[in-house]
Amino acid sequence: MAPTKVLAGARVVLPTGTVDDGRVTVEGTRIADTAPGGSPAAETVDLSGHWVVPGFVDLHNHGGGGASFTGGTAEDVLKGVHTHRLHGTTTVVASAVTGDLHFLARQAGMLAELAQQGDIAGIHFEGPFISPCRKGAHDEGLLRDPDPAEVRKLIDAAHGQARMMTLATELPGGLDSVRLLADHGVIAAVGHTDATYEQTLRAIDAGATVATHLFNAMPPLGHRAPGPITALLEDERVTVELINDGTHLHPAALRLAFHHAGAARVAFVTDAMDAAGFGDGRYMLGPLEVEVADGVARLVEGGSIAGSTLTLDRAFQRAVTVDGLPVEDVVRAISANPARLLGLDDRIGSLEPGKDADLVVLDADFVLKGVMRRGEWVVDPRLG
Repeated sequence: MAPTKVLAGARVVLPTGTVDDGRVTVEGTRIADTAPGGSPAAETVDLSGHWVVPGFVDLHNHGGGGASFTGGTAEDVLKGVHTHRLHGTTTVVASAVTGDLHFLARQAGMLAELAQQGDIAGIHFEGPFISPCRKGAHDEGLLRDPDPAEVRKLIDAAHGQARMMTLATELPGGLDSVRLLADHGVIAAVGHTDATYEQTLRAIDAGATVATHLFNAMPPLGHRAPGPITALLEDERVTVELINDGTHLHPAALRLAFHHAGAARVAFVTDAMDAAGFGDGRYMLGPLEVEVADGVARLVEGGSIAGSTLTLDRAFQRAVTVDGLPVEDVVRAISANPARLLGLDDRIGSLEPGKDADLVVLDADFVLKGVMRRGEWVVDPRLG
């Protein structure tokens, strides 16, 4: 059996609040205790002056470390997953982009095997059932209306590992597709949409529960035409994704979302592409070429933002130090809420006895210093 590990002295963020001079006891792959005190262990790590928070959970991620989830091999996907683990993301959903349906089905089959092995937490289909008016970094020639029969083909191709699909629900077949997804336990997400306020409300009533990267790839909020942003923010049934990289959102927009949705309905995501954790240069996002300069990814043709190079440790640090959000609220948005959406909150998303020992160690400036996944150090805080 693996020796008991005790992480002591840190500020530990628990579901009930932050505990100063806290203590997390890990036995094997699970958290055994989060109460202070207890007997000395064979392996005690002094984390005085640090924070211990739950491992991060990313619902929307296309790759990293120079490797793609959208068109890469299984080895590529594992490389990207490892890159994000080094930045605190202990659970990741692999996101596909718009492509030919046969290609997407083949990619889903490969990703499903990795999900069954526990390497990823499932598959997110972002496209092809999205609006050409709000296509962003998607190939317009491959877009199509959300035919429920084709939606079902992708669900089936994922062999029970489809977790979310982004749709422009105002398109023909959109509402029926939302109902189909809900019936199969797949999150229907409103995104890359040109919907009105009223159309978005109908999608929510049909079963849509997530807003894909709120504010981006949808009509702006207007005082006479409130559009999808208002509908998604005001409905208690919807969780809104936010990309907190300083490029996709102004800090005021992020604070607006937190104010109206509340910390219980926000999920930080990366929407990362290959360059995350890797560097500037030329990349492919699906069939489209992307130029990354100064950490910002844009299409070579047209200049549209093409995903991000964000990692969730940077999103966490920015949320506290730039946006001024309480640490406990950030933990909910980056761990607990996405775990709940995925139906995995009995195992991950918070530091509680019996859950997987997935956690992140941050210093006083919220710089990542350690990552543990299922009881093993991915980044050992004692080495740096």
